[in-house]
Amino acid sequence: MTAPPAVGGPSNAAGAVLVHGARLLDAHGFRDGWLLLRDGRIEAGGDGDPPEGHRGERIDATGGVLVPGLLDLHLHGGGGRSFDEAADAAAVAVLAAHRERGTTGTLASLVSAPIDELERSLLRFAALAEREQGILGVHLEGPFLSPSRAGAHALEALCEPTADRVDRLLSAGRGVLRSVTLAPELPGGLDAVQRFAEAGVLVGVGHTEADYDLTRAAFRRGARFLTHAMNAMPGLGHRAPGPVAAALDDREAVLELILDGEHVHPALARLLFAAAPGRIALVTDAMAGAAAGDGDYLLGGLEVTVRSGRATLAGTATLAGSTLTTSAALRGAIRAGIDPADAVAALTTVPGRLLGEGDRRLLRPGSDAGVVLLDGDWAVRRVWPVSGR
Repeated sequence: MTAPPAVGGPSNAAGAVLVHGARLLDAHGFRDGWLLLRDGRIEAGGDGDPPEGHRGERIDATGGVLVPGLLDLHLHGGGGRSFDEAADAAAVAVLAAHRERGTTGTLASLVSAPIDELERSLLRFAALAEREQGILGVHLEGPFLSPSRAGAHALEALCEPTADRVDRLLSAGRGVLRSVTLAPELPGGLDAVQRFAEAGVLVGVGHTEADYDLTRAAFRRGARFLTHAMNAMPGLGHRAPGPVAAALDDREAVLELILDGEHVHPALARLLFAAAPGRIALVTDAMAGAAAGDGDYLLGGLEVTVRSGRATLAGTATLAGSTLTTSAALRGAIRAGIDPADAVAALTTVPGRLLGEGDRRLLRPGSDAGVVLLDGDWAVRRVWPVSGR
């Protein structure tokens, strides 16, 4: 990639931070250069050594890697708290825990619950998103899920996607509801896909028994992504290719992938990255135990046990989300053999374009998605989140 030319300059940049010495890595690959940051925004940048004359903070980040702020399409909790809690303080704590680990933007994911409870949550998040920079909207993972693929969702909270229920969620979620996961095989499922899509809500096929043909039909009706591919759905079969093959065959579909060493084998992750270049979005699906340690937690109303970083429904072997963070997902992808630029893209430009961000998450002047400094082992050294509006 040809690095963008220097824009602006540090001579009048009091209050900004000049970062140099690190390698720059975004979806276009590595390059050497420097960045001038103010409030998480890139004011200027260029090749090689930085110009003289900067009057503000100057950081020599030699040995590190600068990447754009990381984006998580699927996040339930962290730092011991959950987005499902009916308290703004819980959401703020989740954001803070993940921000420290590289996440500068997320969809707040809510598990299945009664419709009236989800309506209240959507109204609360609409107000919260006005105040909290890192919340890009809400993702409803349910309640329109297959009971046979419920995973860590309470069976009593699941229901069919009737027109009335869909319209109630759309009304309550106006301006904040960005995505919903549903099982298209449910009665009214395909109609619900189309209704959400026409209202501008991204639809993910997930927690489903749908076969290849039905999943293809869902994509034709407006579905845009596959929720945590390979998990809570039929697998890839040589005679029954299932929803994963349907998503691979749709050149516009994005496939979420939880790469924590538990949900998907690294060999399969490499296969999916190769089969769908530019269409893999790494997500955490993190619950309250992320960035909090082993212990007992709640996911919705279900008890979850975290042991050695593995989250399962209490007393079972059923995975209940993960304790992953975006920076750990990036590190895991690279260690699994994914090209670093592709791994970064899966946490920046791929999910960003799905949300309509365009190329906001590239390391170039004018970008306003935040910047993360990683060390040589891909661990977070410092985060410059976006501040202000």
